[in-house]
Amino acid sequence: MKKILKLIVTLTCVLMMTVSLAACTNAAKENTEGSTAAEAKTTAQDNTKEDTKKASLADGVYTADFTTDSSMFHVNEAKNGKGELTVKDGQMTIHITLSSQNIVNLFEGTAEDAQKDEAELLMPTTDTVTYEDGTTEDVYGFDVPVPALDEEFDLALIGTKGKWYDHKVSVSNPEAAE
Repeated sequence: MKKILKLIVTLTCVLMMTVSLAACTNAAKENTEGSTAAEAKTTAQDNTKEDTKKASLADGVYTADFTTDSSMFHVNEAKNGKGELTVKDGQMTIHITLSSQNIVNLFEGTAEDAQKDEAELLMPTTDTVTYEDGTTEDVYGFDVPVPALDEEFDLALIGTKGKWYDHKVSVSNPEAAE
């Protein structure tokens, strides 16, 4: 009798574990399917938002605010924190004029990625600025690809001392150029 009772208890435990395991497996499967559907919906919404941002500006030239996370890396004071945003075929690029020639290259991404062999560095242009007092100065400018308006993106820089620095920048408030 004890052997039969032990067998019944053992079989009952095995049956309960099997049912529990099946329920967990089904719940996990539903969560995975739900997550996949939710991720697909989120990705579709993100793509729509990105397309809207890119399409929201017609091809042309605009002035726009260029904001950085650093007081040492900024647009020249003669430019009032603005750059020239060009939109062509839905792609945006902002030309920024800096305060000196101390920043020798920029890279769209992180400082770590900028140091890789295949990194495509942004090369400077020489811009002449005229200050309020009438003096002029030659400084560096850069054409920076803009992935989206009103969103921070990574922009690394290297100065004359040869060290890369990470920065967060954003472009906002585009207005049609006159």
